[in-house]
Amino acid sequence: MRAVYMFALVCAMLCPSGAQTFSCSCGKNPPGPPPNRTLKPYTGAPEDLRPFSKFTTPYYEYYQDLVEYNGAARDVPDPDLNTLDEIRIGFLAPLYDHPEQVFGNRMLNGAQMAIDEANAAGGYGGKPFRLITHNDYDNWQNSSFAAAGVTRDSAIWGAASNDAVRMIYEDKVWAMFGSISSESTHIALRLTLKAETPLVSSASTDPTVPETTIPWFHTVLQDDREQGYTLARHIYTELGFKRVAILRVNDRYGRFGVLKFRDASRRLGHPVVIEQKFRPGDTDFRHQLQVIEDSRVDAIVLWTDIKPAAMILQQMQELGMKQRVFGSHRTIGDELIQLAGPAAEGFEAVFPYDPTRNDPRWLDFVARYEARYHEKPDHFAALAYDQMQILLNAICRAGLNKGRIRDALTGLTSYSGVTGDMVFDPNCKNIAPMFLAQVHNRTITYRRITMEKPYARVGEGGVEYSGPPLADEHRGASSIAIFGPHAEEAVRSAGTLIPLNNPVGAPLLADFARQPALSLSKGGNPAHQPEKLSLIAIPSDTSWGKSADELVRAVYEQHVLAIVALDRNSSHLAEQIGVKAFVPVIAISSDRMLTSTNIPWIFRLPEGTSLRQALSCVSAAVDHAGSNRGKIRESLASGMDLDGVRFEPTGEPKL
Repeated sequence: MRAVYMFALVCAMLCPSGAQTFSCSCGKNPPGPPPNRTLKPYTGAPEDLRPFSKFTTPYYEYYQDLVEYNGAARDVPDPDLNTLDEIRIGFLAPLYDHPEQVFGNRMLNGAQMAIDEANAAGGYGGKPFRLITHNDYDNWQNSSFAAAGVTRDSAIWGAASNDAVRMIYEDKVWAMFGSISSESTHIALRLTLKAETPLVSSASTDPTVPETTIPWFHTVLQDDREQGYTLARHIYTELGFKRVAILRVNDRYGRFGVLKFRDASRRLGHPVVIEQKFRPGDTDFRHQLQVIEDSRVDAIVLWTDIKPAAMILQQMQELGMKQRVFGSHRTIGDELIQLAGPAAEGFEAVFPYDPTRNDPRWLDFVARYEARYHEKPDHFAALAYDQMQILLNAICRAGLNKGRIRDALTGLTSYSGVTGDMVFDPNCKNIAPMFLAQVHNRTITYRRITMEKPYARVGEGGVEYSGPPLADEHRGASSIAIFGPHAEEAVRSAGTLIPLNNPVGAPLLADFARQPALSLSKGGNPAHQPEKLSLIAIPSDTSWGKSADELVRAVYEQHVLAIVALDRNSSHLAEQIGVKAFVPVIAISSDRMLTSTNIPWIFRLPEGTSLRQALSCVSAAVDHAGSNRGKIRESLASGMDLDGVRFEPTGEPKL
C-alpha cells in the first residue's frame, strides 16, 4: 500500500488542485462515508526503522486502517441558512500571555487570510465565515498576571478545556482549529468525541494525537515521528555519524519530540550517547554544551525553537566546538541567520516544504501575505493558510453537517496547496517526504529528503578497493603513462629530458621532476629531492587498436605506476584498463561520469588542468607511497594535499 501513497504524491505533483480559486458548492454534492484505505506499515516507515523489526513480526499492528465513524452525526439535519448570520469556526492558539504567542499570531494571520479570501468570493451561500478566537494560555508556567497575584484561569488543563467547551456549546462552531501545544490539542480532541465536531491542526507535531484513534482529527504538518525518522536516516545512513547527542527544551514539545529520533537511533545501531535539556527561557547553554563536548560526540540534534538554537550555535562557536548540528523544523528560518550569523554555517534541519521554490501558487501567496502583514510568511502562517483552505473546502462540499464535514476531511488522500503537495495516510496526517534545509554562506537551501533507506548508494560516499594487497613493482620502476591526443607534444613540454636515440615507432620517453620541496620519499621517509619519473607518451589519435595495445604494454610490460589521460575519450579507455590491471588513472576531463562508475582507480582533474600539474600530483603520491599501485591509490583517495591537489574519496577533486 505504500506504493499507493507514492502514486498519490506523484499525482498531486502533476495535477493542480485549484486551491487558490475558492468556490463554495454549499453542500450540494455532499460526500458519503469515505471508503476504507490502508497503509502498511504505519506511516510507510522503512523496515529498519520499525519497532522490533529485527526480532519478530507483531501479530497485530495498529494505525494502519482508516478510523471508522459509525455514529449518527450525518443524520442531523442541516440548519436553515436564513437563521444564521455567519458560519463560525473556532480558533485556539497562544495569542497573548504565552511565550509562543508570536507563533500563534502568525498562525492566526494565515488562517484569517484564508477566511477573508473565502468571504470575498461569497462565503457560504452569501453568509461570511468567521473565526472565533480563543487564547491558549501557557499551562505550564505562571503568567505575568499570576506572578503579580492576579487570579487567572490558567490552571493546568483548565484553560484549554474551558475554551474548547465554550467554542462548541456557546460559540456553536462547525469545526475547531488549533493549537500549537500538543496538550491543548489533546484536550480539544477528547472533546470532539462528546461534541462530534471536527478538529484540524497545522502546528502540533505530537504523534500521539492521531494515535488516539479518534475519527475527528486532521493535520497538514508532518509529525515528530516523520521528522525524527528522517533526521536519523540522514545523520546515520547518509552521513555516517555514529555518536550523536540531543540538546532539547524541557517542555512537552522537546520531551515528546525527541522520542522518535531516539527510537530510530537505537534501531539503526547507534543509541543516542547523551541527552541534555534546558528550561524554556534559558539563555546560557554552556554547561550542557560542555557535558556534550566531554562525551566525544560527532553531531548534536537540537529540538527547540529558532532563538535558543541561534544562541546554542553562537555559544558552540565560542567554545570551539566543531560538531555538526541538526534540528527539528522549528529551529530553521531566516531569523536563525539574523540571530546566529556565521555560527549558523552548516546547520541542517528538516522542514515541511521548500519556501524558496518558484511555484506561482507559493509566490502569489507570499506576495499577498507580505502586502497584508508586512512580513514574510513563516511555516506557522503558511501551513495555517493551507489547513484552513482544506477545512473551508470540506465545509463547502459537505454542507453544515459536522459528520459530513468529517467525512470530507477524512476522505482526502492528497492536496496541492501553497506550501506544496501533501499526502494523507489513514490517520489523516500529512506523510509527504520532508525537505532538508541547510545553511551555507548566510543562505538556506532546501532539498527533498526521505526516511526511506536507499536501495543502492553508488559513488556517494566514495568507493574502496577491497581486493588483495598489491605487490611492489620492479625495483627502480618509476614510469607514468601519458595517454591521449598529441601525447608526445604534451610529454615534450612537461619533460625535462628527452633521449636522443628514441627508436622509431616506439613510445616517446622523457623524465619529469618536480621543483625541489620537502616531501615524503618512497616508504614515507622525509626527503628534499623527489625522485624523477619517466614519462611514456602513448598517442590516442591513431587507431584505437594500436593505442590500446601500447597502453596495455605500458601497464603489463613496462610496469607503469599510473596513467594520466589527457581527454574524455582516452580517460574512459584508460579507466577500463585501470580497473582490470589495478593501476591508478588520473583523468583530465570535465566528464563526471568517470567517477560515478564505482571504480576505485579513477581520479578526475578539471578540464584545462596542465599535464605538469597532474604529474606533480602523481609524483607527490609516489613519493608518499613508493612503487606500489595500491598504496598510490590510497594516497590519492586519502584527501591529503598532493602538491596542491586534494581528492574526495569519490575521485572528484576537492574544491
